[in-house]
Amino acid sequence: MRRTFRRRPDVPEGDTIFRTARTLQRAIGGQEITRFETMLPRLARVEIDLRVTGRSVEWVEPRGKWLLMHFSGGLILLTHLQMNGSWHIYRPGERWKRRRSDMRILIGTPKMLAVAFSVQIAEFHSAASVERRKGLAALGPALLDERFDEEEAVRRLRRMAGTEIGDALLSQSALAGIGNIFKSETCFTSRVNPFCPVACLSDADLLRIIRNARQLLLANAAPAEAAGAVTYFGVRRTTGRADPAQELWVYQRRGEPCRRCGTPIEARKQGAGARTTFWCPLCQPAAAKPAAAR
Repeated sequence: MRRTFRRRPDVPEGDTIFRTARTLQRAIGGQEITRFETMLPRLARVEIDLRVTGRSVEWVEPRGKWLLMHFSGGLILLTHLQMNGSWHIYRPGERWKRRRSDMRILIGTPKMLAVAFSVQIAEFHSAASVERRKGLAALGPALLDERFDEEEAVRRLRRMAGTEIGDALLSQSALAGIGNIFKSETCFTSRVNPFCPVACLSDADLLRIIRNARQLLLANAAPAEAAGAVTYFGVRRTTGRADPAQELWVYQRRGEPCRRCGTPIEARKQGAGARTTFWCPLCQPAAAKPAAAR
């Protein structure tokens, strides 16, 4: 029996965090915080001891899958959306799209409310402590950073010689921003079998994979004027096709025909995290060397 994978809308990856940071910056950047609420005791303690209200939002910064909100006075709110978290932007009095019980953080300014829902990782830091934070300190080059260093990304992937390339792409210490969707889509567009060990790939192969990943992320981080001032809306596309039924090449398409050759897409668990990988067995053959990019 063929297993059906239910599609999930816009699981947070680097493009989601980039768009979220950009929208938060536009909505509350430079404004004074007049309201701060949280369901997280450690954050509430900071409001009591150091006061968040009265500070201003200086800038909002994306780093891979992490989001840093910098407040005046050197206070930084660090959040990670993981699988189910999201930041929303609302005008005062506007109805929320999620339940009040899912709210974890609320930052209010005279004009807008920024609300974090279902965020499990949320911490206040100083500029010094945030750079020591496990997971953030070891981040590899961020694919959406203007200063992205592709040679450093190749070097970091090369250190994972025995790791399958699909699993290596999920390592945020190699390059930051790729999640499970872009892992499968990048391997497909690069004509690389996701189960091929890094050691079997040349530097030219790795560079092609990295550039394809960056191109996909950049395309999905581009401004969407129709979305307005929201962080939770957005359509992710890798095919470049406008048809909503043809947005992705392989992700969550097990058993469906490949959009290039018609071969049924396959899927199986990969790596220690047992994340499901999707690929076309004809376009991405299992071989020591990947097929040449089309």
